[in-house]
Amino acid sequence: MRFADPKNDIAFKKIFGDENKTEVLISFLNSILDFKDSKIIKSVTIVNPYQIPQLKDYKNTVLDIKAKNQDDEEFIVEMQVQKDSHFAKRSLYYSAKSYVNQIKKTVDYPKLKKVYFIGILNFSIFDNDSYISRHLILDEKSLKQELKDLEFNFIELSKFNLELSSCDTLAKKWIYFIKNAQNLELIPKEYENIKEFIIAFESAKIYEWSKEELDIYDYVFMQEGKRLSELETAKMDAKMEEKINIAKNSISQGLDNNTISMITGLNIKQIEDLR
Repeated sequence: MRFADPKNDIAFKKIFGDENKTEVLISFLNSILDFKDSKIIKSVTIVNPYQIPQLKDYKNTVLDIKAKNQDDEEFIVEMQVQKDSHFAKRSLYYSAKSYVNQIKKTVDYPKLKKVYFIGILNFSIFDNDSYISRHLILDEKSLKQELKDLEFNFIELSKFNLELSSCDTLAKKWIYFIKNAQNLELIPKEYENIKEFIIAFESAKIYEWSKEELDIYDYVFMQEGKRLSELETAKMDAKMEEKINIAKNSISQGLDNNTISMITGLNIKQIEDLR
């Protein structure tokens, strides 16, 4: 049995954004946001439910998840694989835009509902060891949360290194699932009696996907491989340019080819071509 990688855009949206399987998203949100008692989400409406995107339209397809709970509070969930140094600012922008778009007239301010942002990152963004963090607007002196309508949560997968046997909460189990599902052959016993996880694993069974879904799934990975290859090529080009500049400098100082070769790693012919 092969499970899809939930970090892949199309897989993430299929697993967590299916309007017919909202219990998966509800479980994820309740556990990650640590909702209890009256805060527990009982129902969600997925504003942009999962639909199989066409390959030709994929670049213009938004694959984050936007949902509302029974109190009309809004939730934005985004999976980000590629390292983005501006992701924190982007999360502020998306959340603020979602907040503002709730009303059309200024007199409707009282109708504004809280927006929760959850970013799941395949890289580190903050300079600490915590794999999950919650960011609130607090008073500088009292540390009281008087402004409550925006909340930002970040899961940094690169910092999550727990074994499944050590995942003693639903939140940890969800993070483990997102990071490791593609490496599992069977549904682990730790998930067997939890309905929402069974549904998630069923959605992730890649051999049951349509050809269109598989095409997009593979395309996402190919694009990521291409991006990494281009990044590596750019690094190599920058290193070569640095070597050439050092070699030119050395030539102008009258150094011989052998010495320049030892300094830069360039071969004799490359150095001769620069003379």
